[in-house]
Amino acid sequence: MGKKKSSQQPKPKDDAILQGQATTEVGMPRKRFYRQRAHANPLSIHHLEYPSSPASMDWSTHFPTFFTPPTAPGEGSPSLKGKKVEFADVGCGFGGLSISLAPLFPETLMLGLEIRVQVTQYVSDKIRALRLNPGSVDPDNAADVEAGVAPEGAEKRPRGIKPALMPSEGYAYGNVSVLRANAMKFLPNFFEKGQLSKIFFLFPDPHFKARKHKARIISPTLLAEYAYVLRPGGLLYTITDVPDLHIWMTSHLASFPLFARLTEEEIDNLGYESGEGVEGVESGELSRERERAVMEAVKRRTEEGKKVERNEGGKEWSVWRRLPDP
Repeated sequence: MGKKKSSQQPKPKDDAILQGQATTEVGMPRKRFYRQRAHANPLSIHHLEYPSSPASMDWSTHFPTFFTPPTAPGEGSPSLKGKKVEFADVGCGFGGLSISLAPLFPETLMLGLEIRVQVTQYVSDKIRALRLNPGSVDPDNAADVEAGVAPEGAEKRPRGIKPALMPSEGYAYGNVSVLRANAMKFLPNFFEKGQLSKIFFLFPDPHFKARKHKARIISPTLLAEYAYVLRPGGLLYTITDVPDLHIWMTSHLASFPLFARLTEEEIDNLGYESGEGVEGVESGELSRERERAVMEAVKRRTEEGKKVERNEGGKEWSVWRRLPDP
């Protein structure tokens, strides 16, 4: 016998939406319609589009408020404010980190790089919906944002964003985007030498089998590329719930001459004495609080990070500063 069709009506779109969150009228996407395999093989052949060089990349489709369309085919898009992408979230997944950081650095362009088609489409659709409703927040992190902007005296969750770090009303996520790409193969095609001030590797595929270790996102060959696109003083972040992978990443980074690991005290004081390479961000106590919010986002704003917390698992992270060229 075949399966009996359900007589239930399709569930309506979620109407329990916090004030200020993107509304159902703008078509906020739901993850259940974008599911696919947890990982993709980066060594396989994928049909990807990429520029021949960073100068020929059309960023106007990703950041229309910061770039104008190119005047001729094959040319890059002129920047309206002299801006370039500064943050790169490699393997961004469902975009939790990039979308969380966007309001903290409203004048800093950030890009999520993801190889899976459906996941990339979900992040793109969510950013589009957020842009259609200025002043909205990411629905996947709405509870944290609500807790962070609670009235004085009210109970707040420790990982909520502090009101002083939130942008003014009307913020529209124009500084964040996502791109389907294979960072292991084409990162220098998108970014110039020393362009990035932050690069993130959050819960990457561990590739447990020894014969698969060559597909890990951190390797001696790839570290040379990361050092190329990361400016001196810039920061590289890693986090994982797999101890063996943490040892693999930190040991390779420690043996690479252009990266130095920060201590917990140095991580806690990021932004206080220097801008850590982020353009337009002045050092000081507010910048320090902003950098602390970055670390909270690294630990808790991604889907994998939330899953580890639900399962009461452990996380291991590290932050590395790009050293000056000898």
